[in-house]
Amino acid sequence: MRRLYILLVITVVGWPSWASAQREKLPPRDLIQVEQKWPNAERTSTGLWTELMEPGEGPKPQRGDFVSVLYKGFLLDGTMFDSAEDRSAPFTFQLSRGKVIDGWEYGLLMMNQGEKRRLIVPFEMAYGTRGRAPDIPRMATLIFEVELIEIKPRE
Repeated sequence: MRRLYILLVITVVGWPSWASAQREKLPPRDLIQVEQKWPNAERTSTGLWTELMEPGEGPKPQRGDFVSVLYKGFLLDGTMFDSAEDRSAPFTFQLSRGKVIDGWEYGLLMMNQGEKRRLIVPFEMAYGTRGRAPDIPRMATLIFEVELIEIKPRE
C-alpha cells in the first residue's frame, strides 16, 4: 500500500513538468535562442511559436482555401535557405492538402489577409529528424517571415 501511495505522490507532483515537456517542442538550446531573439513571440498549443510583425485587416483563411504568400525562410543561426519575395509571382497553394509543412498549415490559419507574421517552427512541425538536404539540417528549428497576400476560398 505504501508503494502505491509513493507512486501516486510522484505521479501527481511530477505531472506539471511532464505536461509542460509534452507541449514544448523546441529543444532547450533552441528555446533559449528564440526567447532571446524574439521575446514577444508566443507559443501556441501546437508548439509553434509566432510573432506578429504587421497586422492585417482581411479575413482568415479556412482549411481548403488557396492562399498566396510571400516569405523568407531562415535557420536559427540566420542563414536564409529559401524565399519567395516577388509580388508578381507569390507562392500559392491549397491549405490542408499536405503541400507545406505543418508549421505553415497551423500558422497561416491564424493569420489575417495582409498580415505579416514570424513563424518559429520546431523540427517536428517542419522536416523532422531527417531535415532536407542540402539546405536544412537534421532536427532544425526554422524561422519564416510570412506575409499572407491573398486568400481564394475553396469552391
